[in-house]
Amino acid sequence: MGKLAILCSGQGSQKPGMGAAFSGRPEFDEVFEAASDMCGFDVRAACSDEAALADALKVQPALCAASIAAARALELEGASAHAVAGFSLGQVAALNVAGMLTLEDTFALCSVRAHAMAEAAAAAPGAMCALMGASDESVAALIADVAQGAVLVAANYNAPGQIVVSGERDAVVRAAEAWHGPGRRASMLAVAGAFHSPLMQDAADELETFLQGVRFAEPPIPLICNVDARPLRAADAAEHMVRQVTSPVLFDRSVACLQASGVDAYAECGSGAVLRGLVRRTHKEAARYGVESMEDARALASQRAAACQ
Repeated sequence: MGKLAILCSGQGSQKPGMGAAFSGRPEFDEVFEAASDMCGFDVRAACSDEAALADALKVQPALCAASIAAARALELEGASAHAVAGFSLGQVAALNVAGMLTLEDTFALCSVRAHAMAEAAAAAPGAMCALMGASDESVAALIADVAQGAVLVAANYNAPGQIVVSGERDAVVRAAEAWHGPGRRASMLAVAGAFHSPLMQDAADELETFLQGVRFAEPPIPLICNVDARPLRAADAAEHMVRQVTSPVLFDRSVACLQASGVDAYAECGSGAVLRGLVRRTHKEAARYGVESMEDARALASQRAAACQ
């Protein structure tokens, strides 16, 4: 049997009731208490409030808390992870899961990041669009054809055949309209800004200032970073978390890195099944689990234990 990797959910996968199953134990309570203390609102209550989950300033801490609690459930059930990764926002939760940041620093970072990105999106409005049937080369050619001097970049390398572009709205719309042909489909995303693009530079600058006072520990287990799809070192963590705001999410490469390291099973911690769907397209033979309750964690641990016998 190979190794297990934890994947922390990204924004967009949230749903009312996430994290609700993780309560009544100090290991879970301290997660939600730290999140509430550092972010200034009741994070556990927000996890069950549809209006709160539509608020970018509240959904990010809520989803991070749900992801960290789910990862703790796995640990409590004896399902030890050998590596961790997160998708965009999920990488903030992954910093705690991997042992690089305390709960307090994790949620302070989450709060600053949420506010900074919301302010940058308001100051420089933009859009994002998912392109199906895409390759690195075809998207690069599309950008060259339709950008017309505007900001337009590849923002998320989700899985083979799926890439998201981000930038100024008119340029993103031109890309969507030009993306046609056999096997191709474009879908505009319901997002508040052009995330993972140069339009987020103001947010990156604010994060850089904040992170000057944050200390990262060397991770006991590897954290595969969105920025370069490599294990993150403590010495590089602040710089990479700043770069992550304006750089593309290399999720497909991150999964490939995990696969090359011997990972053969993935546990999506947080909410939904988005990341499991991307893994299915990237590492087809791998086992994929969702962890949204103690029952999920227990079942995963039992299956892994049985496979070892």
